[in-house]
Amino acid sequence: MADLLARHGLRPSKALGQHFVVDPNTVRRIARLAAVGPGDRVIEIGAGLGSLTLALAETGAAITAVEVDRHLLPVLRAVVEPAGVTVVGGDALELDWARLLGDERWVLVANLPYNVATPLVADLLDDVPAIHRMLVLVQREVGERLAAGPGDPGYGAVSVKVAYWAEAVVVGRVPPTVFLPEPAVESALVRIDRRPAPAIGAEVDRDRLFALVRAGFGQRRKMLRRALAGQVDPAAFAAAGVRPEARAEELSLEDWGRLAACSG
Repeated sequence: MADLLARHGLRPSKALGQHFVVDPNTVRRIARLAAVGPGDRVIEIGAGLGSLTLALAETGAAITAVEVDRHLLPVLRAVVEPAGVTVVGGDALELDWARLLGDERWVLVANLPYNVATPLVADLLDDVPAIHRMLVLVQREVGERLAAGPGDPGYGAVSVKVAYWAEAVVVGRVPPTVFLPEPAVESALVRIDRRPAPAIGAEVDRDRLFALVRAGFGQRRKMLRRALAGQVDPAAFAAAGVRPEARAEELSLEDWGRLAACSG
């Protein structure tokens, strides 16, 4: 891949957080863990120069590759379109996902830039139900946050968001040496399976739930009675069975749901 970049006068963009996977064994491992094949539709974000794209295409799945870097697009198209891949130029944070994906069910497989991974996964869970499963390669700390539960070091607001919509698990770790350029941190592969319905029922207002979660984790060192002052009456803590002296990281998704229901 370094030769391909040099031949076209290209280099990874720091501004876009580009770290290309250059190890053939790693892209094949990702494709295997994605568990896709003929009949599946796969959307890949940040396809780069197409190493993972080609590994995914070898599974027999139908691949659509998204890339924001206009300098890479001609090379990417030359590499992957002969393998039957559809290439889309655009920013994944701004795409018209409904138009792109239609009514089909899709699997997202992506090596996500570290600077957009968390908001992108959260937005896709909120707004793009056509994506029913994800396998994302992200910075290890980000991956641990996506899959964390109460009491885990990485547990935070995004962990609650993911748990509301899906089940997430870290399925592997990836060393810096498989990337060009090498990042300063280890990476993780996270599988995210969307639930048939949110884990908290319709009796809990979603906007209210996540407003409380953001407020609680925004001041995570404070007891909830202080972090949520003005939003949750003291009586609501008792009604929800939540200790006002607790801190945000102690509450499960179900705890947050009861608190939102009792304080709405």
